Amino acid sequence: MKRKEVLSSLDTKKEYDVVIIGGGATGLGVAVDAASRGFRTILVEQHDFAKGTSSRSTKLVHGGVRYLGQGDVKLVVEALRERGRMRKNAPHLVKDMRFIIGNYKWWERSFYTIGLTCYDLLAGKMGLGRSLPMTAKKVMKEIPGLKKRNMKGGVVYHDGQFDDSRLAISLVQTAYDKGGVCLNYVKATGFLKKADGKISGVELVDMLSGKEYSVKAKSVINATGVFVDDLMKLDMPDGQKKVRPSQGVHLVVNKEFLGGKSALMIPKTDDGRVLFGVPWHDKVVLGTTDTPLDVADMEPRALKEEVDFILNQAGQYLAKQPKRSDVLSVFAGLRPLAAPTKNDGQKTKEISRSHKLYKSKSGLITITGGKWTTYREMAEEVVDEAIKTCKLPAKKCVTADMKIHGYSKRVDESKWDYVYGSDIEKINMLVKEEGKYDVLLHPDYTFREAHVVWAAREEMAQTVEDVLARRVRALFLDARAAIEMAPRVAAILAKELNKSDEWEAQQIVEFSEVAKGYFVS
Repeated sequence: MKRKEVLSSLDTKKEYDVVIIGGGATGLGVAVDAASRGFRTILVEQHDFAKGTSSRSTKLVHGGVRYLGQGDVKLVVEALRERGRMRKNAPHLVKDMRFIIGNYKWWERSFYTIGLTCYDLLAGKMGLGRSLPMTAKKVMKEIPGLKKRNMKGGVVYHDGQFDDSRLAISLVQTAYDKGGVCLNYVKATGFLKKADGKISGVELVDMLSGKEYSVKAKSVINATGVFVDDLMKLDMPDGQKKVRPSQGVHLVVNKEFLGGKSALMIPKTDDGRVLFGVPWHDKVVLGTTDTPLDVADMEPRALKEEVDFILNQAGQYLAKQPKRSDVLSVFAGLRPLAAPTKNDGQKTKEISRSHKLYKSKSGLITITGGKWTTYREMAEEVVDEAIKTCKLPAKKCVTADMKIHGYSKRVDESKWDYVYGSDIEKINMLVKEEGKYDVLLHPDYTFREAHVVWAAREEMAQTVEDVLARRVRALFLDARAAIEMAPRVAAILAKELNKSDEWEAQQIVEFSEVAKGYFVS
């Protein structure tokens, strides 16, 4: 699946049933849904797939324990059902994780056991495991890094854990397998409209070559996350804002801070949020924050106070308090929360996490809000709406039980590359057939040159950042080590993509500048 070959489809096919703008979780879900129903489908993303929010999550596939506490049972049931489907349809990417709440007050164990048992009951047959009370001794055995003093016991419950941008790439491949087209670095610059004002197509530009295209479309979907308002203004300049961005920051530290394979859940921080410590690719992700912003940015930066907040809150529960110098990488993502109405609270944690669907007079369908866990159900709703609004042939959704590209029940989770699922056999074969690429990119990590070659040949990676941020996740795990990997990655990409020495050198510089934003000084 080389980008150059996929891009050529824009020269040969000029009319589509469904055009999706935005290559994050929601847009890719719509592409998979539409293509699998048999619609002529194309998705365009102005940067790389999952460049924004969809690669910057807490790495959880969850029903939302705190939404249950807020009384939003409908959202919890919906998410728990979809959590089960994600686990079933992509077992190579979504796995069961044990989450433990350490209890330091006498009443907490009973309180949380009852609440989490309700969580299990709502999951029904889609449950991942039973919530149970634990003794203090068992809690310390599972998470040796917790503070032992005054611990009364704990509660264990189950939720899902996954690799977000790897799932995004698998969805790109799934859409392709079903006959759809997904293109990164292609920007929608305007709409084609009929005399009655209805959208009839989209104007596009290849951000790498500057070449312009026009495609006809029976339906157009705006799935651009925190940037949906920008696209809606292209359609209706006087429209009201639909999104209020909220920044969530995560810190990555060594696994020794937890010391086990189970995740930590802190049910109530000083600002009323939930804080997680989640094992992920042999590291631990700590987060998150909830900071309202007025302006969305493609490369958001963590604020000093956000970093200090997470370190402080985690330090109240961990035996060894993490310091700024312990942070290997810090990443920030922007949640596309639906803009509050007069009935909503002013704090972003009170704004609805449910998705919202908007239809403009021109026929543009906009989807915003939601989260990774419910991406498939959101996509189903969007395509159903496109069928209704844009008079597409009525075809039923087939994704509820559809296997995602790379589907494999048996993966070796002790190795990082389990995320490739069945494709790992092809990567290993590449090494065997070509007699090279079995070299590590860094002595401290298991990323190989073969993963870079595969990213260029089969996953449409176009830059060093594409590879190290979203194909092998090095930037999110250890920013300084990622910079050390950059020269070798640039050299391999230059060869695979037929680029010049100047391009190679510029890629190293550009990636290093981006990576510095993931440092905590």
